Amino acid sequence: MDKKLIIEILLFSLIPVATMFLGSVWGANFNVGSKMRSSILHFAAGVIFAVVAVELLPIVVANGNILGISIGFFAGLALMSIIKIFSHKAEQKHKKEQQNNKTGVLATKLLPMGLLVGIAVDISLDGILMGVGFAAGDSEGLLLCIALSLEILVLGLVIATELKSEKFTKKRIVIITSVVSFLFVFGAFIGSILLSFMSENALNIILAFGLSALMYLVTEELLVEAHENEDTTLSTAIFFIGFFIFMMIAIIT
Repeated sequence: MDKKLIIEILLFSLIPVATMFLGSVWGANFNVGSKMRSSILHFAAGVIFAVVAVELLPIVVANGNILGISIGFFAGLALMSIIKIFSHKAEQKHKKEQQNNKTGVLATKLLPMGLLVGIAVDISLDGILMGVGFAAGDSEGLLLCIALSLEILVLGLVIATELKSEKFTKKRIVIITSVVSFLFVFGAFIGSILLSFMSENALNIILAFGLSALMYLVTEELLVEAHENEDTTLSTAIFFIGFFIFMMIAIIT
């Protein structure tokens, strides 16, 4: 076990934790306009798509293990689909509970568990992916860390906005979001352990899994949420700007 590498990965994992904290503070204290939120979502989607296309995909393809890649890829798709189905059902149940609570006495005690559990699982998987992503090299791991930090910033905003709409106090919003954010560190630790013990083929299966999960995140989560509001030419351009910036960074590094 490479303790130095594990410590390095854990230190990098604190960056997404910090961005999620900032996202929660931002969302709890200020009203984030729909255009601003859409722009952030587009930029995050572009950055993550760039990491997938420029960093992860070439590594996975170069391995040439068709069976292993197929297993990892469809496992990622299946898990993300299950998470979305669960989150949607739990969110609908939560909305009904809020509607049935006519007196409003329990409103602040009803946590949106579907949203929180879905995001918690997502963050844990992101942490694992970042930890394993260092198998491709330090620069690739760092780029993945930055891309995921932007995604988690958005998730912090999402949690804060949802809890704020349900009359949670600012302090409680930040505390809940901070607790959820540290699941990224836990995931990164698991990923670093896997990196230390798994074979190259096994790690490639995990990377294929992460590639699929990130593609799902971009197409079915970030961009879908970004398009909930009126789409503009500028917001679309921001997606490509995010992709271009990280493509250039990858080339330079």
